[in-house]
Amino acid sequence: SQYSDWITRVGAYLIDVAPLIGLWIVLYILEIVVGSTIFAILLDLIGFAGSIGWTVYNRWIMGGQGQSLGKKQLGIRLVSEDTGQPIGTLNAFIRDIAHIVDGIICDIGYLFPLWDPKRQTLADKIMKTVVVPA
Repeated sequence: SQYSDWITRVGAYLIDVAPLIGLWIVLYILEIVVGSTIFAILLDLIGFAGSIGWTVYNRWIMGGQGQSLGKKQLGIRLVSEDTGQPIGTLNAFIRDIAHIVDGIICDIGYLFPLWDPKRQTLADKIMKTVVVPA
C-alpha cells in the first residue's frame, strides 16, 4: 500500500512516547525514595521540562522533517498530501493540536486509518497530511 497501516503508526507512537514514560518512571521512583515534597516538586518540574523538550524536538522538529524517532525506526514518514514533502515544524505543531479533534468523540478519530482509503486520522484530513512508507 502507498499509505502506512494503522498498527505501524501505533507502534511508531509507542516508540515516540517510550522515553517520556521511562523519564516519568525514574522520577517517580526518585520521589518515593527521597520522600521530600520540595524534591518531588523539583523532579516534577524537571519531568515537565523534559517532556516539553522531547515533544518539541521529536514530534515537531523531527516530525516536521518527516520522521519522529518512532516513524524512523518503523520506516514510515509524515508528508503533505499535496506535495509529498515534509510539513515543517509549525505544521507538525498545528497537526498535534488538530489531534484534539481525533480525541473529542471517544478517540474515534485515531481509529479512522483503519477504514479510511488514505489511512488518515481526522487531524491528517484537517492538515492534509498522510503517513507513507519511507
